[in-house]
Amino acid sequence: MQLATDSPVIEFRDVSYRVGGTQVLSGFNLQVMRGETLVLLGRSGSGKTTSLKLVNRLLSPASGEIRVKGVSNAEGDVIRLRRSMGYVIQEVGLFPHFSVERNIGLVPKIEGWPEDRIHARVQELLHTVGLAADTATRYPHQLSGGQRQRVGVARALGADPEILLMDEPFGALDPITRDELQREFLLLQQRLHKTVVFVTHDLREAVRLGSRIALMEAGRLVTLLTPGEFLRSADPLAAAYVRAFGEGLGSTANRGTT
Repeated sequence: MQLATDSPVIEFRDVSYRVGGTQVLSGFNLQVMRGETLVLLGRSGSGKTTSLKLVNRLLSPASGEIRVKGVSNAEGDVIRLRRSMGYVIQEVGLFPHFSVERNIGLVPKIEGWPEDRIHARVQELLHTVGLAADTATRYPHQLSGGQRQRVGVARALGADPEILLMDEPFGALDPITRDELQREFLLLQQRLHKTVVFVTHDLREAVRLGSRIALMEAGRLVTLLTPGEFLRSADPLAAAYVRAFGEGLGSTANRGTT
């Protein structure tokens, strides 16, 4: 993947967030460039998911500002903001009483698309994420975990948003299915060039999928590097991650950045 060079699509400006007396984020500054997959990497409690939720205003900062396409995300209609972004989580979050077609077509329907256009978009997206056309009539409980996750990605892409927020979307899957979906994500991103913020605690996944890796610890940004730079970094925490994940990361980086 090539890094974008224009102005940031998402920007954190000296953002802090706290819950009660606990400081979750402190002085957080980060830019996400157009068309890149920026991975937030870190241990549980490092502030990764909090950062993601601040982008679409599921949470609000204690101080600082998050800007989306040059405008503070505190301005304007929060519902409109959230509809402008795809959001994929580990638990998928599909509506169990909706068919796959209704799940994928939810935002387009809210946006007032005509039914024939929604149907065509659903079929297009099922093909995009590698699912058969007849999957549209099935319900979430009739699908495997991998199929549900594919539907979750398709739903996030429903109204063709520029931005995708992905919170450990493949973390609960078995290794083979996870590998397959990572491969499909890379192919998808090469075609669509979405601006993606991707949360994971898995360095292999970060190196494989990311344009850049933002390493977080205790609510702060430790370092921001390309996958290749990360693997060679002398930063103590980055080096500890590389040691913990062992050999083979170099080949993973090659696959993730071609």
